[in-house]
Order: sequence, then C-alpha cells, then structure tokens
Amino acid sequence: MGDNVVHLRKNTDPPADTTATVTTLTAVPDPAPPVTVPLWVRSGRAIKRLATDERTTTTARAVARHSLYVVGGARIVARRTWDGRTAARYERYMRAAEAAGNMEAAAEWEERGQRFREARHRRRMDLLHSPLDAAKSVAVGAGMSTGVLVALGVVMAINTGRAGEVITPLAATIDFIALLIRIVQIVWGPALTIGPFLALLALWGVGRHQQAAPAWALPANARSGEGEPITPSIVVKALRDLGVPALRNAIKEMGDAGASMLGPIRIAGCGVEVDVTLPSGVATNEVQNRRRKLAENLTRHEHEVFITIPAAARTVRLWIADSGALDEPIGPSPLVTDETMTANYKTGKAQWGQDLRGDAAAISLYQRHLLVTGLSNQGKTAALRALALWLALDRTVQFWIADLKGIGDWAMFEGIAKVLIEGPSDDHVIQATEMVEDAVEEMNRRIEARRNDPTAVFPPLIVLVDEAQLAFMCPVVGDDKRPYGGSKATSRYFMAVRKIHNQGRAVDVLMWQGTQDPTDQNLPKLVREGAHTRASLVLGTESQARMALGDKAVDGGAAPHLLRQGMDKGTLVVASDGITIPAGQASITVRTHFIDEEPAAEVADRAKALRDGITTLRVVEQGEERDALADVADVIGDAPRLRTNEVLKRLHALAPKVYGDQWTNDRLKSLLEEHGEEPKKSHGVMVVHRDHVLRALANRDTDGSTSAAE
Repeated sequence: MGDNVVHLRKNTDPPADTTATVTTLTAVPDPAPPVTVPLWVRSGRAIKRLATDERTTTTARAVARHSLYVVGGARIVARRTWDGRTAARYERYMRAAEAAGNMEAAAEWEERGQRFREARHRRRMDLLHSPLDAAKSVAVGAGMSTGVLVALGVVMAINTGRAGEVITPLAATIDFIALLIRIVQIVWGPALTIGPFLALLALWGVGRHQQAAPAWALPANARSGEGEPITPSIVVKALRDLGVPALRNAIKEMGDAGASMLGPIRIAGCGVEVDVTLPSGVATNEVQNRRRKLAENLTRHEHEVFITIPAAARTVRLWIADSGALDEPIGPSPLVTDETMTANYKTGKAQWGQDLRGDAAAISLYQRHLLVTGLSNQGKTAALRALALWLALDRTVQFWIADLKGIGDWAMFEGIAKVLIEGPSDDHVIQATEMVEDAVEEMNRRIEARRNDPTAVFPPLIVLVDEAQLAFMCPVVGDDKRPYGGSKATSRYFMAVRKIHNQGRAVDVLMWQGTQDPTDQNLPKLVREGAHTRASLVLGTESQARMALGDKAVDGGAAPHLLRQGMDKGTLVVASDGITIPAGQASITVRTHFIDEEPAAEVADRAKALRDGITTLRVVEQGEERDALADVADVIGDAPRLRTNEVLKRLHALAPKVYGDQWTNDRLKSLLEEHGEEPKKSHGVMVVHRDHVLRALANRDTDGSTSAAE
C-alpha cells in the first residue's frame, strides 16, 4: 500500500433509534503537508514591498530631487557664466530670429555680438600691459603711503618732543597687517573645509528656484502642473510639443531664445494674455486647430484656452484662464442690484455680462437687428430677455413679442409689450407671422412719413420672435397659397423678416430673433446675415458656428462649438460692432448675467412704472368667439380716445381671423351705434372715446344683450 495511511475513526454521534446500535467507521485522509516558501522568494517579496512602499518612493524621490537640484544649478551657473564671458547669447538670439524669419532682428543681434567681441578684444589687449602698470601702481602707492606715514610720525615727534614717535605710524601699520595675516591663517583652514559645502548650497538654491530636476523627481503638485502660473518657458514648451513640425524645428533651433517669439505676458481678468509671433512657415490656423492639445500642454482644460488672431501678421493671441476660474459664476446683473438704473436706446449700452478679462461687457442696441442662437436649454431666452428688460427701462421703446415656446418666459412683459403672443402651435406661428407683417406695414408708413418730412422721428419698435425656428419650419399654407414657413420668396415669415432687415433700421423698426440649433432650413442664410449683432451659445459643430456668426468671426477664432454643453450656460460668443472687441479680433466671448423669472418680473415692474399704462394685446387661438364691444374697450386701454384706424389695427392684431379685412370703419361705427354710441370727430379725425365705449358696455350689461364678432 506504500506510504498511504488510512485512519479509522469511530462515529460518536447518538443513534437515531435506541433499538439498534450501529458503529460506522469513516476513512479520514491526512491533511496536506504545509507548503514551504523558499527563503529567496520571501526575501524578494519583502524587498518589493519595501521598494514600492509610498514612504520609500517619496524618500527616494526627495533624495534624487535635491541631488539633481545641485547638478541642475551647476549647469545653470555654468551656462550663465559662459554667456557672460562669450558671445554665445548673441549667437543664440541671432539663430532664434533667423528661425522666426525676422531678419531685421537677426542683423541687430549680429551687430551687438560684433560690438561685444570688439570690446572683449580691447580688454584682452589691455591685460598685456596691466602687469607692468600694476607693478608701477604698487610701487608708487607703497612709496606714497610710506612717505605719508613717516610725515605723520614727524608731526607726532615734534608734538611730543620724542624722536621715537617718527616710526610709530609705520609700526602700527605693520602690526595691523600682521593681525590681518593671523586672521587669515586662522580662518583659512575652516574656509577651505566649509567653502565647498557653501558652494554646493548655492548651486542647490539656484537649481531649486529653477526646478532643475526631471519631472518624475518633482513633488506631486509640481508634477501635475495643475494651476501652475504661466511663464515664457511653459508657453514655448507647449508650442514646441504641439505637433507642428516647422514650429518644433524652429524652436529647437532657437534653443533658450525661444521666448523671443512671445510678447509680454499680461494679466487679463481671470487669466493671462500673450501674443505669439510664429516662425516663418507656420500658419496661424495650424495652432488654432490644435486648441485642445495646446491647452493640455499648458496644464489647462480646453475651455480655459482661447486662441484669436490679432491684427499683426503671423501672430496668434492666447488667453489662458487661471485653473478653474471659468467654472466660478459671475455676479448678479446690475439690472437687479441697481434699482435706479434707466436705459437710453440711442446713447446707452446694456450691461450684458463680463468678458473673459472680467471687465463689464456692455452692448449698444441702437438700430441693430439681433440674432441669438445656440443649442436648447443653454440660456438663449435668458440672454435675449436680459437685453429686452434693460431696453424696457427706456419708456419710448415699443415691443411686439411672439414667444413661440409659450411657457411664460416673457409673461412679465404684459403691460410693457403692445402685442404678446405665447404658444408653440401652428396658429401661434401664423399670429407671429402676421405680427411681423404688421411691423412691415408700420415700417412702410414710417418711411412714407419720413419721405414727406425728413425731420420726422419715430419711437423705436422692437419686433421680437423667440424660438423663431418654428416660424421658418411651419408647414401651414395660407388661403393665398403662400406658405408661412420656408426660405423661399413665397414664404410669408421669411419675406417679412427680410423686408425689416433691409429697411427697418432707417426708421427704428428692429428685428430680434432667438433660435435653436441653427441649420439652413430653420435659419436661412439671408436672414442670419441680415442681423447686425450675432451671438451664439454652445453649438454642436463648426459649420453651425459659421451659420451663427459668419465665416469671418470663426476664421478669426470664434468657437462657440468648443464651449461645454451644460457647463457654459449663458456664455456667448458675440460678433457685433455694438460691443467693444479687442483690436484685431472679430468676436468676443461674454459670460452673461442670469436674471431669474422673479427678479425679471421686478425689473419689468420698474419698467411699467415708467410707462403710461400700456394695454397688452394677447392674441388668442383662432376660431374663438369674440365679444367685439369688450375687445374695443380692451384695445383702447387707458387712452381717453383713439383714432378709429388705430382701433381697427389693434383689433386685427388681437384676433386677425376674427377682425380681418371685413372689419372697416363702417363696421366699427355700426357696432357702436348699435349700443347708442358712435365715433366722433376730433380735430377732423374720427376717434372712439373710451368713456363712450365703457358706457355702452354698462348699458348692454344692464339690458342683458351681447354682441359677438362673427
């Protein structure tokens, strides 16, 4: 059976049945013998644990770091000494200028190097004569010093009457020199011992200050580079590693003179700004197209680096944010904090937000059509509404508003806007289209009046359509076979907007539109290019950015498609002559103030207090039965009287299909005469008096009769 042993164990469990006893023998195998790990394996594991322990690696890294600081410091001191004693610095700068394609600077550095060599040659020639001159100087100095000391001794001897005083000054000088020699003898030995350590300490200090150690040996915060200050060497290194061969080779040729490409690094708001003159053979778009890589090379996130093209040729302007600064919210709007603020349409500027420098971004709205676009839920309505709220504080400005989202974002403008349409249906789009067409008629009336009287002045009229993409995409075709939506010459909304864009500015009839996710279908080219002020929130693609802002702005560095969806809400890239844009740039990035609905309502209340009781015409769903007399009272509002033409116009805006072309002056006159009132003439013009209409309503309610508009 070999070495296998089977042990027999008696089962001692109590029997289940007392009537019988059964003895069971169970075979139990021996336990497996313990595995013995060789000593060399255990030692290896222990060494590995010790070597990979965090305390060990930290200590090893610290030792290596401080040792390499000395080496790096010695290299830096040697380089500085070499540069100071030779023309290496001038040659290096000359090569850098040649690599950058700046031949004028190269010639200047060559001339400076030549002057340095000539001066050095003169100094060396002077050294040939210096030993003899030095010997003569020492002899003359020693003789004169001895003579002075002897003369001083003679004076002392004459004064004291003792001849021995003649040599006293000379003896004192000799004793002093002997004392200095003894001091040097005492200090010399320790100085020889301590001197090398002091020299090493000095080299270590230089290396530590310059972080002259490999990245792996630096502390954790220095290795990550997160939030490190921007220096010329960091910018040059980031450009060198950008992946542009011509740029990399030019910087290598420049060596330590690569910083000559950079202008001054200036503090700009919550970051810094620097202009980079690119070497010959490197195009600005090669740097622009590598924004993410450049940001990561600068230890920043992509959204924290902006690249624009200034006026100077072959130059890019980098704005680099402090790490995490753009994630901090900006302060509240002055509209909310300053209850005394007013607006001036012609000369004022709306405090819209802050630029990347942290400076206030104010925009003029005077005679400028406006387009704000971006992806959904990124703050488009809030940005557009903030401008309208500011302008509402100018009591001369009129508003006609169509909110095709219809969830109450513009409800606070009731009592400010003369027309307010709210709703997303096709009927609401039709009403919005007719509102814009009415604005075209108003524009034509003003143009005709201006033709008759060149000095005529009109109150500004802002025609605002939010979610305008619904109007362009509306599939409804009218009774005249013309579609409401689309981008053809037969489209009613498209053509009405185009007419206002073409001529409205001259008579202060302005078109403001907010739209989502622009395409050629929901934002036609002719319409978007008709806006004087174009602003975009985050977009999905560069092609959409070009639709929103135009090719010039995008080619100049505008990049709303690189903003972060959901994180950069309210951040707009703006192209407009109404806002201050840095010289040489085509756009500016603005972080807008967010005004929530409650404070927006408070600002709207202040605007209403400045105005003389405006009755807002809320356009209703088509097909609803109307109370014509009550509607006449509503459209008159608080005005004591109103011209019949104006009453008809307001009725048409209130319910276009109910009060259509069939409603004329005669129809209105018949309605009022039916209730015992009729329009009267005032200064030769037919008007409807508010008191008369209210009296007719009161009499009708007493009689229990109602007039419906069919």
